[in-house]
Amino acid sequence: MPQARRKTPFSGKAKKQQLQTKKNKTSTLLMSTSTGTTAYDVISVNYQPSRAKGGRDTNRYALKFYRETDEELRIKKEDALKELKPVPEKDLEINPSDYFPSDVSFPKRPPWDFNMTPAQLDAQEQRYFKNYIDSLQATEHWKDMSYFELNLETWRQLWRVLEMCDVLLLVVDVRYAGMMFPPSLYTYIVEEQKKHMILVLNKIDLVPPAVVAAWKTYLTAKYPELKVLYFTSCVGYNLRGATSDKAGLQVRRRKGKQRMCAEGATMILDACKDIVQGDVDLSSWEKKIKDETNVEFDYEEDAEVGETILEKADTSFYTHERFKSGVLTIGCVGQPNVGKSSLLNALMGRSVVSVSKTPGHTKHFQTIFLTPQVRLCDCPGLVFPSTVPRPIQILMGSYPIAQLREPYTTIRYLAERLDLPKLLRIDHPEGDDTWSPRDICDGWAKKKGYLTAKAARLDTYRAANSLLRMALDGKICLWLRPTGFLQDKEKLESSEDIKYIKWVQALSPLSQTEEPSSSESGSHSDTDSDSDTDDDHTTIANTFAALATQN
Repeated sequence: MPQARRKTPFSGKAKKQQLQTKKNKTSTLLMSTSTGTTAYDVISVNYQPSRAKGGRDTNRYALKFYRETDEELRIKKEDALKELKPVPEKDLEINPSDYFPSDVSFPKRPPWDFNMTPAQLDAQEQRYFKNYIDSLQATEHWKDMSYFELNLETWRQLWRVLEMCDVLLLVVDVRYAGMMFPPSLYTYIVEEQKKHMILVLNKIDLVPPAVVAAWKTYLTAKYPELKVLYFTSCVGYNLRGATSDKAGLQVRRRKGKQRMCAEGATMILDACKDIVQGDVDLSSWEKKIKDETNVEFDYEEDAEVGETILEKADTSFYTHERFKSGVLTIGCVGQPNVGKSSLLNALMGRSVVSVSKTPGHTKHFQTIFLTPQVRLCDCPGLVFPSTVPRPIQILMGSYPIAQLREPYTTIRYLAERLDLPKLLRIDHPEGDDTWSPRDICDGWAKKKGYLTAKAARLDTYRAANSLLRMALDGKICLWLRPTGFLQDKEKLESSEDIKYIKWVQALSPLSQTEEPSSSESGSHSDTDSDSDTDDDHTTIANTFAALATQN
């Protein structure tokens, strides 16, 4: 029997250094300013303390963000004890232009040619990215900049996807659509590269149809070459039971077996047909939707996948050729947790892309052939530079909740816009009439029985973590509206798009043989989504159910 490898001596000093390395997940980044040199902490998310075998860097795709100072933390923790000040509904309207200044763009690949060696390309891109960060730091917006991706390797994956694609599919969470759509990306793709861009408003089951219609109206008016579509992977026929509780908390219970979201898939197919104008044969895609409408596949919400680690910097380059070899290439881009992987799985009609709630789960761009004529490229989720407030970035899922050092600022933002005590059905921990962010967390900890291990006190931090995850999942649902929503609300609720949105949500009992047009008028009654039994969902019609038998 072979003997185990003999243990090598390991001193206490070496062990201490190993633990210190594992604990220390931040590095210092020096930024030159007009007053001298300032040190910023950069936190690496999903950081690994050691290198893989063969000297490969296990942290090549680790998410990196600037980290707040200890003084900022102290001030925020003191603020968590102050009274909540409810925000009027009018203040939930936002102007997206306020968060994407004209002089703030995303890093683009510097010019290159085929005579350059990989080493020259790597050095050029490293130098460019450093200069890009320096130029951002020199702008007047630097002090208001939010978390954004500081890892060059992740931006390189975006560059490759943008080079390869014929059509860029940008996926955003409809709850924060205006804060997830960088105008600089539209300018680069549509105006500079002369390519087409499709914006997918995902998770439309979480917000009222009028809000979805308002975002489409706003975005199409501001960006005329942009095609705006609706999508949700949580259509009625893939859910079971009630969709909300008595207090108003959202509840989405997925069935074990899922069906292709044919409504959203058809919208994307139709948009691509309009773009290719017959230059690519998409009949196989159309047939796939018809054939797989009622085919069920297993849904694995917490599926995991190993990282893709490269042994050297990814400096490969690609010369774009429109519809090369008769294949339509669709690049899929978006911030973390907007549902890109769920959308691709829904398009495929089966689980092909790993889904996770952890930002940065998809490490390397993945190429998947939907049909022999349609290729999908899934880019890692990345955060574009902006001045979006940090609490919103946390609610959007751009920053991992587990990495938060101070969650109470985000709880305040949420509680001042939603009546959390009523939604959570909690009592004030001290019997008072006024609430603070800490009171909200303590009340939730008391209701859920969250106690610290040693002193058995209310575990306030765990409760805050729980509430933020509920907000991320959509159980506690906050959505922001475009400017002028309240003024145009009545008009939007009676618009022609409402019927179309409900059809995509699979909540309208439409004819199984008839697909509504986005310009078609008329009204349809909704099924009762608050039903408490699975049987009530049998009236929800899948508008493509009959297509499978028409071949």
